[in-house]
Amino acid sequence: MSVLSIVAALAVAAPGAAPGASTAAAETDPQEIVVTGAAQDSGYVPQGSAIAKTPAPLRDLPQSVAVIGAEVLRDQRALSVQDALKNVAGVGFSSGDGQRDQVTIRGFSAIADQYVDGFRDDGLYYRDLSNVERIEVVKGPAAVLYGRGSSGGLINRVTRKPDGDVTSVAITGGSFGNVRGEFDVGRVDGDVGVRVTGAYQDSDSFREQGLLRRTAIAPSFLFGRGRPTSLLVQADYLTDRRVNDFGIPAVNGRPVAVDSKTYYGAANARSADAVRSEVLGQGATLLHRFSDSLSLRNGFRHYGYTLHRRNTLPSAVNAAARTVTLSHGGIDRVEDGWSNQTELTQRVGIAGMDHAILYGVEIARQVKDARTVATRVVAVTSLTDPVNPVVNNAAFTALSANQRNRLDTTGFYVQDLVDIGHGLKALVGLRHDIYRQRTDQRLAGQSDFARTDRNWSPRAGLVFQPDAAQSYYASWSRSFQPSAEQFGLAATNADIAPEETVNREIGAKYTLLGGRLGLQAAGFILKRTGIKGTDPVTQRVLPIGTQRTRGVELSGQLDLDGWRAVAGYAYLDAKVVASATPALIGRGATLTPTHQANVSLVRDFGSFGLGGGGNVVGDRWADPANTTTLPGYVTADALAWVDVSKAVRVQVNGYNLFDRRHIVSGHGSSPLLNMPGSPRSVLVTARVGL
Repeated sequence: MSVLSIVAALAVAAPGAAPGASTAAAETDPQEIVVTGAAQDSGYVPQGSAIAKTPAPLRDLPQSVAVIGAEVLRDQRALSVQDALKNVAGVGFSSGDGQRDQVTIRGFSAIADQYVDGFRDDGLYYRDLSNVERIEVVKGPAAVLYGRGSSGGLINRVTRKPDGDVTSVAITGGSFGNVRGEFDVGRVDGDVGVRVTGAYQDSDSFREQGLLRRTAIAPSFLFGRGRPTSLLVQADYLTDRRVNDFGIPAVNGRPVAVDSKTYYGAANARSADAVRSEVLGQGATLLHRFSDSLSLRNGFRHYGYTLHRRNTLPSAVNAAARTVTLSHGGIDRVEDGWSNQTELTQRVGIAGMDHAILYGVEIARQVKDARTVATRVVAVTSLTDPVNPVVNNAAFTALSANQRNRLDTTGFYVQDLVDIGHGLKALVGLRHDIYRQRTDQRLAGQSDFARTDRNWSPRAGLVFQPDAAQSYYASWSRSFQPSAEQFGLAATNADIAPEETVNREIGAKYTLLGGRLGLQAAGFILKRTGIKGTDPVTQRVLPIGTQRTRGVELSGQLDLDGWRAVAGYAYLDAKVVASATPALIGRGATLTPTHQANVSLVRDFGSFGLGGGGNVVGDRWADPANTTTLPGYVTADALAWVDVSKAVRVQVNGYNLFDRRHIVSGHGSSPLLNMPGSPRSVLVTARVGL
């Protein structure tokens, strides 16, 4: 039977295991053994990743990839995606409307570039880390395998799999009423495995009115472990309720100098400014090995997502009168989506060269309903000493928008990882997407819109490895960003062709000290053309410019003789370099510091350990017009732990030890919505079952 006939016969099953199966899972699938004969993988010094969907050592990939492993997350007691991504230079933080994880990568928004086990996860919510084994950040376009988006890169969460016996319970308490409990229980019996993870959090905040109530649970089952055919079934459920917080306004080009706890919202925020999200996901991955050189993955993921948000936020500032206008509104979202990926991997020798060829098909559909509550002014108050208004949500019933968005994706892709010989390897790939968008309006007098885009996304990279320690690469890749991408079409964007991003990159990767020290350097030029803007006369959205990011990224990881460390530095020159509007040329990208660095160092003495680190973040623009600067900052952290017994560890983490006032994130499109970082804080964690 031919390769193509196999794909055709099995394409209806369910798509492909996502990048980054766990190390233990690799024991059940020869393809997942990404480094044969190399040093043992480490959470601090990862050796491999399946982010390229053809599992390979990181040194074989002609692209910059950052991996934050479970040990790093544990040592730093990271409780959010933002906490984890502080370890990745080149990533900037957005406040995400106070409702979602949102970052920029290499100067470009990655709002829709969140993935879980290789499946798109673009719901607008805050993720939980209780079921996360590691986080992989791909730098630069990755549309060749993942489709639309990913100008600056993407974020992939790799979940914990039922691949071994584990029992772990962790209880955390600390500053600002922070209380959280987690559990992780897994068992394997022959070829069957089961695992359940979960978390509950009930916390206040350093921000006035702030709170967080969260519940997460994720069961998974593995059948056929170690056999030619296996089935992995997973589910996850999350509820998250918090006060919707847009931060503090700015005046005269800087955030207002107020106490970091100052809240610009409703006096009864815990009811009037509440945001609640609920996510339920299910998936199945079928793996069949025909032989050591031919295997098929067929995986399926479905999700349902609801959001209920009401918010009060700064909408205008009168610098002369020293007042701020507060407005109230909201939005409700209901989403349902599924993705089906089928991937066939063939390992074959051709013309004296070893090839790992991936053939893939992806079919996906998302239906997204959004009802926007019309915004009204509820107060004009002091800029520096606001009096919060009492808001009655029942009085806000008028809708400014009510629409259904349907997004359909059909993608075909092929990729070849070639070992040419003499230290040369190549990675080439091509994807074709048919992306259909339709927006149906449910308010009278508003028009429906639809468009279809057909795009090619290529990639090519060459790697030279003179020995087992050195790897040098050059690569080129291209991606596309549809007019509305994951939001609604409108008269202003329905006729606009997709934006296009091209990345040119060179880099070096070093694996030293028997695999216990990893170093990575990359230099790149990233350009996104056809960027849209609004014509001030017609109010139509037009492609008016090109944004370019030139940058250098350095990173290192160490795990040797009790010393563990991660460190990084990024230099990013991100700005508009061409535009039909001359005034825009030279404007800097928002939320993107020119200089950014991070370091974390831990010393493990056996029964106890000590560590410390910090982050350096330069000035960032808060808005595209570059009217407001978010000042740079330096924060320092520390940790200590002691093993009370073989099964019990007590750990203390301190953050922002010198209590530096700082702005950790902004909105990205407005100068008025800037989120203060936390003051000095402490978390104490007791963990049973190491």
